[in-house]
Amino acid sequence: MLTVPPDPQRFVDQLISRLTGRGGMFEIVMSDVLGTEMPVMRNRDRAVADLLERSQAWGDREYLVTTTRRISFAEHAREAYALAAALQQRYGVGVGDRVAILSANRPEWVTAFWATQALGAITVGLNAWWAQPELEFGIRNSAPRVLFVDEQRAESAAGLGPDGPVVLTLEEDLPRLIAEFDGSRPPAPQVDEDDPAVLFYTSGTSGDPKGALHSQRNLLAVTDYHRFLDAITATWSGEVYERDAPCDARHLLTSPVCHITSLHNTIVPVLATGSTIVMNQGWFGVHPVLEIIENEQITHWNAVPSMAARMLEVDDLDRYDLSSLVRFTLSSEPTTPEVKQQLRERLPFGRFTVVDSYSMTECSTSIAVASAQELEQYPGTVGPPIITVSMEIRDEHGGWLPDGQAGEVCVRSPFVMLGYWRDDAATAAAITPDRWLRTGDFGVIENGRLRLLGRRSDLIEQNGEDIYPSEVERVLGAHPAVRECLVSGEPHPEWGEEVCAVVVLVPGVEATKEELTAYLADRLAYFKVPTRWRLTREMLPRNTTGKIVRRRPSEDDPTGR
Repeated sequence: MLTVPPDPQRFVDQLISRLTGRGGMFEIVMSDVLGTEMPVMRNRDRAVADLLERSQAWGDREYLVTTTRRISFAEHAREAYALAAALQQRYGVGVGDRVAILSANRPEWVTAFWATQALGAITVGLNAWWAQPELEFGIRNSAPRVLFVDEQRAESAAGLGPDGPVVLTLEEDLPRLIAEFDGSRPPAPQVDEDDPAVLFYTSGTSGDPKGALHSQRNLLAVTDYHRFLDAITATWSGEVYERDAPCDARHLLTSPVCHITSLHNTIVPVLATGSTIVMNQGWFGVHPVLEIIENEQITHWNAVPSMAARMLEVDDLDRYDLSSLVRFTLSSEPTTPEVKQQLRERLPFGRFTVVDSYSMTECSTSIAVASAQELEQYPGTVGPPIITVSMEIRDEHGGWLPDGQAGEVCVRSPFVMLGYWRDDAATAAAITPDRWLRTGDFGVIENGRLRLLGRRSDLIEQNGEDIYPSEVERVLGAHPAVRECLVSGEPHPEWGEEVCAVVVLVPGVEATKEELTAYLADRLAYFKVPTRWRLTREMLPRNTTGKIVRRRPSEDDPTGR
């Protein structure tokens, strides 16, 4: 039995060694993953469907909670299996087929996901805020056999035409099928660890979005990582961790389910550990969420920094009991050291619970995590890589760089996606033959911890959503009044970043920012539409090769403010 030493970090290091060393509950060994040797956990699952099977042991414990429903593990498993039987017997869904979901956050999204996994099929998470052209691309690209939609998006799905997938509504068709096939259960699917399980789309850097294809191994490795974190927390608190015993944690879900933060890192591991998800539905509101934390005794919350920043604006935080929170993780977009320090100082739970992380869709979970203690000792960093993640900083030629030198962040782990769906060229550009992922982000290693210096492809990150300027520019450039344009991000105190556009108008043609806003709103998700504009007749600056020179707004204020 370990005794906590005077140095807490030494205690954690000892605990990690005991858990991950030979004979440990989370023993790490070298194993072949898609032709490359890398560290993995020895005691691991092989199929996501196995998690659903074992979740029945949690019985009447709460799995999903909303303001109107409390769904137990037993009820959820029964409904998921019934829906899986319906998908298999009525619509012919099997291993490798795609089942797409287009919906805002609701329990039925989760049921449809687990029904898909029970068949060994691929769940396609479509962004609920996509405009019609984006939706049509996602459907063409993924070619699902079945598409689940909520009522709000049924009209968009109806416009896909007769050659599209079978469209089923979550409000009417899903409960009808569950009732019809209640008590049925398909046989367990025959899948391998590296067979695909989930397809999530990222914004396109040079046009259409790319589909990040995640494997059974990816989701299961994330689940084991969260089990490992539970073991660390339990031991730190003086409790005995039992892998097969349910966990009493209660997770608040506020991000869209079609993101890895919500699906891979909340919905899946919570089912495996017997803990509870409390799902916020509709738009994010500070006071309603604070009430949820108090009323539901939330212990864990993965939040985008813009949500956290809005909490700093609340004058009466003291009237809410937030003492249940033990882990408040910032994810999905970068956070300045100043904001993190404000969170630590001004939130009642901040000093000991705020955790920062660096993640991307292609990696399924966090690449690096900075604990509360590390945020205090090493401000501005996002911590060391998590277990089983290998990280290198490389130069423009792919050569390794020593600590202290800046370069591209490259990672290899069992969390890295299989590749981009039906895009061999993009996959080859992102993943080396020996499975190193080129993140496109630039950083430096200091004291074993990653400090990020720049973002890939001038990415704009707003409220947890990734926005690539080139995608917006492509659509905006098709407007007959636009001669050329440049889209960039400007820091915003609430959203993370604001989308800004400079538009060079065609000579003799007039257009207003209201007209251009309406034009984009019909073709892009709302969060990609610029909120700040500058219309000009002057051509954009170019370099010696004729390419438009991209500058951050702070350097050349293209917004004209």
